[in-house]
Amino acid sequence: MSNSGFGQKIYTFLLAAYELYLRTPERSLNKAYEAALKIQKIENEHFNGNKIDSHSTTYSSSVIDYFESELKKELKIIRMRLTEFKASRYLLSDSNQKAFRKLGIEPLNPSVILDKLRFIDGIIAKYTFVEEELSPQARVSSKPIDVPVESLVLQQKPQNISRKNLDKEPRSKTDTTGVLPRSIFNTINRLQAELDPQAEQNVVQNFRTAQKRTIISVRFILLLIIVPILTHQLSKAFVVGPIIDHLRNPEQAVIFLNEEMEEQALLELQRFEEKIKFENLLSNVSVPIENIEAQIREKAEEIAGKFRQESANAVKNVFSDILSVIAFVFLLVTSKREIAVLKGFFDNIVYGLSDSAKAFIIILFTDIFVGFHSPHGWEVILEGVSRHWGLPANHDFIFLFIATFPVILDTIFKYWIFRYLNRISPSAVATYRNMNE
Repeated sequence: MSNSGFGQKIYTFLLAAYELYLRTPERSLNKAYEAALKIQKIENEHFNGNKIDSHSTTYSSSVIDYFESELKKELKIIRMRLTEFKASRYLLSDSNQKAFRKLGIEPLNPSVILDKLRFIDGIIAKYTFVEEELSPQARVSSKPIDVPVESLVLQQKPQNISRKNLDKEPRSKTDTTGVLPRSIFNTINRLQAELDPQAEQNVVQNFRTAQKRTIISVRFILLLIIVPILTHQLSKAFVVGPIIDHLRNPEQAVIFLNEEMEEQALLELQRFEEKIKFENLLSNVSVPIENIEAQIREKAEEIAGKFRQESANAVKNVFSDILSVIAFVFLLVTSKREIAVLKGFFDNIVYGLSDSAKAFIIILFTDIFVGFHSPHGWEVILEGVSRHWGLPANHDFIFLFIATFPVILDTIFKYWIFRYLNRISPSAVATYRNMNE
């Protein structure tokens, strides 16, 4: 009777999950439509039905920043939900359409779908380049010295320039090498920026852009760190942990996942037995052998329970880590704009450092990861990962990894120094060589 009730619960759960899957296109489209309505509401209430403009003089900069953050949030929701809508519509087949009728689900009217999609397209068409304003290629950097001459020439062209030319991305710092020294172009750029009548306005605008870029980058870095950790802890505590505890019988579960755990348990039990015998020899009162064996048996059960818990914890870590990786990859896939902003943020930081600071950071990283003492660090890391997953520490694999991976990293460092840093900052390379000698 209990088995039939449990089977009925599973069937009900699967049926509800399948119905939720069938309703995914409708739910995704409605979420995107609601986000578009929120954008339209802000336009009607605060911008007289016009688009949300960052150059509006009606509100202060703090209010404009708030509206822009709300706009970007809703645009991101629209983009994610439309992607989900397209993917779910693509996966639905004829058998799914029959399931609609069996479950009594009314499919969306095509005319309603088209009306909502037209409304959503009309809203997002106004803000095609909103998020691109924060990308490192879309605006001039806060330091005029770093702006290529080609970018200034493009900015001085009339506003009716063709879209083809506007879509061309400026070259990055690693590609701005030419026949003449960069210092000459930097001097020309600085003079042009200082003689520009709108120099003050450009400085303020560039500062606001740099500030937004920094906020987005720091927030995205924190998300990349916090989201996988929270996913691991929450999934281990509320999803993976209860499932594994339910499937594993505590009395019949395997105590040791590998031989190293068994050796540790035996060594711990042996030390406890020697300690008991040593204390018995030192004491004046002779303890019966039965009492000693009872204490040893109790200690053995305690050690077995501890290692059984460690084995279960290692299995939980494997599945929780898989979910953490999935969350991390999903965050990267859905945050292409933030990745572009983060790339420009790191580009400005790295290439904005002094030559001695660049050389110091390079030497620090190379000595940590590929230096003389790095094999000991890699060995500790690999053994820790093995214990985390309950795997035996394969010393042959560890030694092979240490013999190959740091060498590959060292080659990548040297290639980056030769290919990019040597072009951007030759003096930093010279400082690095002098400090490394």
